[in-house]
Amino acid sequence: RRSSAVRRKKKGVTMTVPSNVLLQSFRSVLDSPGMSVSHARRGHAIATGFAHPADSAFVAASGAEPQSALVRSAKDVFAGTCGGITVTLVGHPFDTVKVLLQTQSATNPAYKGPLDAASKVVKSEGFKGLYKGVTSPLAGQMFFRATLFFGYARAKEIVGVSPDDPMSYARAGLLAWMAGSFFESPIDLFKSQWQTQIVQAKQNPNYVPPYKTVGECVKASFKHNGIRGPYQAFGATLIRNLPAGAIYFGVFENTKNYLAKTHEDGKPRDWEIMFAGGLGGFFYWSLFYPVDVIKSAMMTDSINKAERKYSGFLDAGSQLYKQGGLRRLYAGLVPCLLRASPANAGMLFVVDKVKQLLG
Repeated sequence: RRSSAVRRKKKGVTMTVPSNVLLQSFRSVLDSPGMSVSHARRGHAIATGFAHPADSAFVAASGAEPQSALVRSAKDVFAGTCGGITVTLVGHPFDTVKVLLQTQSATNPAYKGPLDAASKVVKSEGFKGLYKGVTSPLAGQMFFRATLFFGYARAKEIVGVSPDDPMSYARAGLLAWMAGSFFESPIDLFKSQWQTQIVQAKQNPNYVPPYKTVGECVKASFKHNGIRGPYQAFGATLIRNLPAGAIYFGVFENTKNYLAKTHEDGKPRDWEIMFAGGLGGFFYWSLFYPVDVIKSAMMTDSINKAERKYSGFLDAGSQLYKQGGLRRLYAGLVPCLLRASPANAGMLFVVDKVKQLLG
């Protein structure tokens, strides 16, 4: 019989197997112990971008080559870099106005509000004035977001996120922002120091900026404070980032998962990804904004410790409150929220799409 089968093959006779037989065979493999892929695990893979560990056997059986950790990491880094470019280009003008309003004097303000601040900057320096100091945050955000989304992907693996456990995304987000803060804090410091020179120049015509370039600011930081220099107000950064970061990714992922369930294919639409990202950004900033005001005050304080106005986080908060009560702690909220939704919607959409395109 075996020789007969071979002869038929040589003669070009093709043996066909009914499609229903193939389908039943395939299903029997999937349904066998250790090989079944539950709906929850499919949801896990769709929502997180990572297969459930128990499904590795299915990957091997299907003949698909699992991606190496290096490849996955490279994709996370590249997607995060693209997200950093997006969030900077969309959000920097709003961020400039926010810093101007946050750091101006409460007794002698240079600006009446966000529109007044933006119009005065454009009038004196042109539209490019709203992008003053963008070089440092652009390069910094590319690096920071790359590390943030790399860290978030690894944190999701460590935590073992699942749509069945909504808080798992918050835990992964907290871990990711904890790691990301070590990169974000120096970027924020030098950007804030550079931007605040605009405020000083508006308030005092005789003001001479201490730094002509961001590089000079970096050098001064190391000169006065050594290796800890770039981490001025790092404690305030952590106080904001840890709870805010947990809420940020928690809101984004759970909103995206909820909207995905409304479709037969279980995939969120583009506008839903952007909506989820914008909502995450809104909660990130709105719930912890006073902490950000205190952080900005500490970051725009003198780099030289001997010349600083604030001795720490509580002292900065106390002094700011004395200047204007709760209203002082919410200075610049409007431009911040105007920036938060579109910038984060664009960033998270770009990151999500880039990772989809990369496979």
